[in-house]
Amino acid sequence: MQTPRDLVYKAYTTSLRRHLPTERLPRHVGVMLDGNRRWARQRGAESAEGHRAGAENIAPFLGWCEEAGVEVVTLWLLSTDNLNRPTAELEPLLAIIEQVVCDLAEAQRWRMRVVGALDLLPEPTSRRLTEAAATTDAVEGLVVNVAIGYGGRREIADAVRSMLKDAAEQGVSLEELAQTVTVDDIGAHLYTKGQPDPDLVIRTSGEQRLGGFLLWQSTHSEFYFCEAYWPDFRQVDFLRALRAYAERERRFGA
Repeated sequence: MQTPRDLVYKAYTTSLRRHLPTERLPRHVGVMLDGNRRWARQRGAESAEGHRAGAENIAPFLGWCEEAGVEVVTLWLLSTDNLNRPTAELEPLLAIIEQVVCDLAEAQRWRMRVVGALDLLPEPTSRRLTEAAATTDAVEGLVVNVAIGYGGRREIADAVRSMLKDAAEQGVSLEELAQTVTVDDIGAHLYTKGQPDPDLVIRTSGEQRLGGFLLWQSTHSEFYFCEAYWPDFRQVDFLRALRAYAERERRFGA
């Protein structure tokens, strides 16, 4: 049975959704899923409980994105810095990430892509993630990048490394490359190559910093910082982020 509070929330959510200008909504949304551990700590629970609660909120979020007509979503699930956490915390977190990626892929609803320095992950984890994502290659619709073992500086370094390798294979000298390399050349080797840059980047938990997320791609992005921890992030929070984005005048650096 719905409570009066449930009815008010439903009515407010419906009103927000109805008044969003569809022509001003983002194509690509990046999300920093922050606050899982603090959510657990508030409840006297282990960090893994927070990560599991956060994982359970991902599929509903992707559904909200579909409803809003978003074309690409990038979810930052694990940073390169997170890989330095104690084994007792890291192993359960990796297991949770593996499970959520496999579950999302099994739904065959979204086209999954794993982005990040997968060579930094344990080999079984890397293999399971890439195999799960590969099963969605033929799926049409929302593209979901799951950023795992991801760091913005590492991505740029990997892009430059890939560009140099390609140049060497084509017989281009370093001197020649230095004379001709462009911003677009580096962009063509990023993890998200071929995709539009994020229009909107959301960070939950009240933190107001990027922390290395999509450093290259977010040059012209709009940022939205939400106080809610990720496990508590609701559809109404997402709609508010979309409303804030739609109300801004984007200048693209001008």
